[in-house]
Amino acid sequence: MGKNLTIKIFVAIGLGIVFGMFLNMLEPSTFKDDFILGGILKLLGTGFLNLIKMLVVPLVFTSLVCGASSMDDVKKLGRIGGKTLGFYMLTTALAISISLFIAKIINPGNGLDMSSVIVEEPKISENQPIIDTLLNIIPTNPIQSLANGDMLQIILFSLLVGISINMIGEKGKIVKEFFDALNEMCMKLVSMIMSLAPVGVFALISNTFATTGIKAIFSLMLFIFTVYLILLVQAFLVYGMLAKAFTGLKLKPFLKEFFEIALVTFSTASSNASIPLSLEKMDKLGVNKSISSFTIPFGATINMDGTAIMQGVSCIFIAQIYGIDLTIQNFLTIILTATLASVGTAGVPGVGMITLSMVLSSVGLPLEGIGLIMGIDRILDMGRTTVNVMGDCICTLIISSSEKELDREKYYKKDVSIQ
Repeated sequence: MGKNLTIKIFVAIGLGIVFGMFLNMLEPSTFKDDFILGGILKLLGTGFLNLIKMLVVPLVFTSLVCGASSMDDVKKLGRIGGKTLGFYMLTTALAISISLFIAKIINPGNGLDMSSVIVEEPKISENQPIIDTLLNIIPTNPIQSLANGDMLQIILFSLLVGISINMIGEKGKIVKEFFDALNEMCMKLVSMIMSLAPVGVFALISNTFATTGIKAIFSLMLFIFTVYLILLVQAFLVYGMLAKAFTGLKLKPFLKEFFEIALVTFSTASSNASIPLSLEKMDKLGVNKSISSFTIPFGATINMDGTAIMQGVSCIFIAQIYGIDLTIQNFLTIILTATLASVGTAGVPGVGMITLSMVLSSVGLPLEGIGLIMGIDRILDMGRTTVNVMGDCICTLIISSSEKELDREKYYKKDVSIQ
C-alpha cells in the first residue's frame, strides 16, 4: 500500500464527487435509482464495506493476542514497562475524551442529513448502570462474543489469551507462532482488500454526493478542521502540560529535534517508518538508549492518540449526519473501546478504518459513514500519525526523567540559554 494507491484513492474521490454531482442533477428514473444507485454503486460500495466488516473480528482478535503474548519485555523491564503502558493508555483515553468533547461543541456533521440512506435502523444500546456496562465486558461465552462481534468482550478475551500464552513460557511458543502466522495472514487480507479501496471509495462518494449534493463538501471540510484542531490541542496542550509536570523541561529543544521526525511521519503517515529517526533524536536529547529502545517501538505498536482523536470525531460526525443521538453510556463505550483497541493496532495502512468500524459497531452507529471519511483519510492520517509519534517521544522523555536516566545537560546543549 504505497503512494500509487493513495493517488488512486484521491483520483477516485474526485471522480466520485463529479459523478455524484452529475447524478444529483438528473431527474429520478429507473435507470438512475435502480440500475446506477441501487445497483452498480450499491454493489461496489456496500460490497467493499462488507469486506472491511469481514476482517474486523479476526484482525482485532489476532492482533491483540499477538500484542499481549509479546509483552515479555514488560516483565523484564518491570517498572519501566508498567509506567510506559500506563502513560500510553492514559493519553489515549484523554485524547478520545477531548475529541468527543470538542467535536460535540463544533458539531461537524450538522447540516448534512444522511438519515434517508441508512440501510437499516442502527441499534443504539439503552442506558444501563455503569456496573452492568463493566460486567458486560466479561464474556461468559467467548466463542459467542466472537460470532456476535461484541468488541469489548473480544478485546478482553484476546488480551487474556495473549497474557496466558506469555506466562506459560516455552510451552506457549507453538501457540504464539500460530497466532503470529494468523496475524500475518490477516495483514495480507487487509492489503488485498484495501487494494480495492479506489473502487469502493468511488462508489461510496458517488452515492453520497448523488444523495446530498454540494452540502457534503462543507461538512467534510469542517470535519477535517475539527480533527486537526484537536490534534493540535493534544500535541501542544496535553503533551506540553504532561512534559512540564513530570520532567520540568522546556519543550523548545524537544520541538527543534522533533520537527525532523514530524517531516517523516507527515509525509509517510507511518509510525514504524519514524522509529530509527526517533531513536536517534531521543539519544541527542539525552535519553538513555536502554529506555528509548523499549518505549519508542512499544509506542509505535500501542500508542494511538491521534487515531483515537480521529475515531472520536468520526463517531460524533457519523451520529450527526445520520440524525442519531448518543447517550452518556455510548460516550463511555466509545472511550473504552477506542482506548483498548489502541493496544495491538497494527501499523499498516488501512487498519485505521477497520478499527474505526469496530468503534462504530460498539455503539451501533451505521458503518456506511466510513465511506465519507475514507475519502479524506489520507489527509487525516498524516496529522494523526505525527501526533502518535510525538506521544511516543514525550513518553520517552517522561520515563527517562522518572528513572533519573535523562542527561539534562545534553538535552539543553543546543540552547543553553533556556535552562
